[in-house]
Amino acid sequence: MTVYVDADACPVTRIVEKIAKAHDIPVTLLCDTNHVLSSDYSEVRVIGAGSDAVDIALINLCNRGDIVVTQDYGVAALALGKGAHAIHQSGRWYTDENIDGLLMERHISKKARRSSKHHLKGPAKRTAEDDSRFAESFERMIREALND
Repeated sequence: MTVYVDADACPVTRIVEKIAKAHDIPVTLLCDTNHVLSSDYSEVRVIGAGSDAVDIALINLCNRGDIVVTQDYGVAALALGKGAHAIHQSGRWYTDENIDGLLMERHISKKARRSSKHHLKGPAKRTAEDDSRFAESFERMIREALND
């Protein structure tokens, strides 16, 4: 098992590394050339710039039983299709049962943004509680994945 992180602007990278290291699970951080990452634990792969370059590289690398950390519903859907586990930076698990609804929600939101001249507010500022929620959920996912 390997943990793959869609690491462009990912706020939980260090949490992922800490928990994965405690379980002796390798981590690969993928980012594009616009982001500079370094790690004492993870392998860092810098992928060429391009709108979906990191996403495509991540999906090509992941396999059944791996864990993918991403906020991109499309990447999560492809990971699930390969038999990998997938988790959002909020701690929400992507599953075969919820991914279709999430993709539809994304589609509807995108249509609404295109048709409106009003800007929608972005996500709220991340809190320590958000980090704690992610850590607990990620830990639980690792334990379940190890028992598969």
